Amino acid sequence: KPKTVTTRIGKVTFDVPQVRDSSFYPQALEKGLRSERALTLALAEMYVQGVSTRKVAAITAQLCGVALTSTQVSRAAAQLDAALEQWRTRPLAVCRYLLLDARYEKVRIVGQVRDAAVLIAMSVRDDGKRAILGVSVAVGEHETHWRQFLQSLVQRGLTGVQRIVSDAHDGLHAARRAVSGGVPWQRCQFHLQQNAQAYVPRQELKTEVAADIRAIASP
Repeated sequence: KPKTVTTRIGKVTFDVPQVRDSSFYPQALEKGLRSERALTLALAEMYVQGVSTRKVAAITAQLCGVALTSTQVSRAAAQLDAALEQWRTRPLAVCRYLLLDARYEKVRIVGQVRDAAVLIAMSVRDDGKRAILGVSVAVGEHETHWRQFLQSLVQRGLTGVQRIVSDAHDGLHAARRAVSGGVPWQRCQFHLQQNAQAYVPRQELKTEVAADIRAIASP
């Protein structure tokens, strides 16, 4: 049975063998696949950015010449959601150094675009490389949100933390003391640098002050 797959070099037709009384199907040609993974990722990215499923289908038709329905776009996004949920809930293990931070992103909530806090937890491995342990989207950095996020890390198996590094946000501090009060805390030097620069009177002194702070933090 012919199978047409759209790739970056054009459409390629394969002859897929038919097998009686069996569910055999080549893994390289996943059943129902209309395009290669690059297109699937592009669909998911547009969906994440807030583009409606109908508009995504129209864009792919114009750019790629691939006729996709809004249902197919939704399926691609659902696959991404499932993979993300599996990553977000994966078991954790020993983490010696825990880095906590937050960044703000624009999100659409009930037809309105609002700022949302993305809470981030990272670990520093023995080889010095960092790994993201988890993320959580909240309306702000209140103590309640940070506490729920930290508790979720513990429930996933996070243990062995010897030091927590973060900025001096009040909500984060309160949550940290409630969940991991016995773990030593260190202020993030990057945030300290940013805060200190606001008190430097002249532009030409900023580099010197930054170097002095780094020397104090890393003797």
